[in-house]
Amino acid sequence: NLKALPEGAEIRDGERLPVAVKDMGACEIYPQTIQHNPNGRFVVVCGDGEYIIYTAMALRNKAFGSAQEFVWAQDSSEYAIRESGSTIRIFKNFKEKKNFKSDFGAEGIFGGFLLGVKSVSGLNFYDWDSLDLVRRIEIQPKAVYWSDNGKLVCLATDDSYYILSYDAEQVQLAKEHNQIAEDGVEGAFDVLGEVSEVVRTGLWVGDCFIYTNAVNRINYFVGGELVTVAHLDRPLYVLGYVPKDDRLYLADKELGVVSYQLLLSVLEYQTAVMRRDFATADRVLPSIPKEHRTRVAHFLEKQGFKQQALAVSTDPEHRFELAIALDDLTTARALAQEANNPHKWTQLGEAASSSNNLQLAKECMQRAQDYGGLLLLSTSSGDDKLVRTLAESTATEGKFNLSFLSFFLLGDLNKCLEILIETDRL
Repeated sequence: NLKALPEGAEIRDGERLPVAVKDMGACEIYPQTIQHNPNGRFVVVCGDGEYIIYTAMALRNKAFGSAQEFVWAQDSSEYAIRESGSTIRIFKNFKEKKNFKSDFGAEGIFGGFLLGVKSVSGLNFYDWDSLDLVRRIEIQPKAVYWSDNGKLVCLATDDSYYILSYDAEQVQLAKEHNQIAEDGVEGAFDVLGEVSEVVRTGLWVGDCFIYTNAVNRINYFVGGELVTVAHLDRPLYVLGYVPKDDRLYLADKELGVVSYQLLLSVLEYQTAVMRRDFATADRVLPSIPKEHRTRVAHFLEKQGFKQQALAVSTDPEHRFELAIALDDLTTARALAQEANNPHKWTQLGEAASSSNNLQLAKECMQRAQDYGGLLLLSTSSGDDKLVRTLAESTATEGKFNLSFLSFFLLGDLNKCLEILIETDRL
């Protein structure tokens, strides 16, 4: 029990937690699957063609019956079972509410915001209340993970996973206008991403899908971006995420429990950005530690919010690149001065030239010692003083070709002759 851990004790990522094992008693069937309902009050054990629902804390028998499979709905009081045929029964408050046979057959069922029924031809989503077909999808997932708000779903197959958004309003409109096709409502789902990774176990925190994969990594997917949390030395299985601890808890096959830090503030910020809720994002930002802000800034940049990324990032290199991309030459100049790097001055000089800021372009080229650029700038702008300065400085540095050309453009033939004599080119 995590509550029994010493308060204030330092927990290291990947370190086995000293969690006491509590014997809850014997089960009357051989359990093949164990699932808590969404509010955690009940737990169901399924196996040997039967299921038993227990109270989670005291493990008291609450309900039982025959079933090949058992799934909970998003509503904690509702669940479905699949019998040996293709009959699916829906229960509410432990009483059978409805039953039906899928037209496409039933090889498996999935719980969550919609009732998923897997068949040979794909996956069918049904409304829990009306049992109307919402959408038929030609994917055969091995697992379906719904976000808490029911707006996002992950379909995990044998070799990849898909992130889809679900639009309940579109479904409602289609019902009202009687626009439901044979395969359900066309606009019910949108594909947000497809990732060629095998999901071992996963869960949603806000709009972030956190999972362990087949190559022993903890990753999370948010807004099309894949973030690696940790590399593991053995297969681990996600138990849950505890927001107040900022930690993701996992278990191995030996029942060892480990945890990894995953800042809720970062997940909340990314979720707010995905929902375009910048008021919430701005409120959450101060709680994100400075060392994590550049990662958040990269996320913002990938979502197309470069201005916000510039404000959030703490990495000078990243901020300079963003300032150049945004044509924010004032910020870029300040960052270039801090770094005093010729490459940065060259980059800024090019940006200044493109923006027709010749004064800044001149300063950048001088600092970067870009003599070719200075010659082009001075001649095109008719700046004879700059040409003379360039001629003299390049002569001092032994860049005689540029010096000769500069003096020649100024009509100073005596200087040109001196250079030819000095370089033995007469």
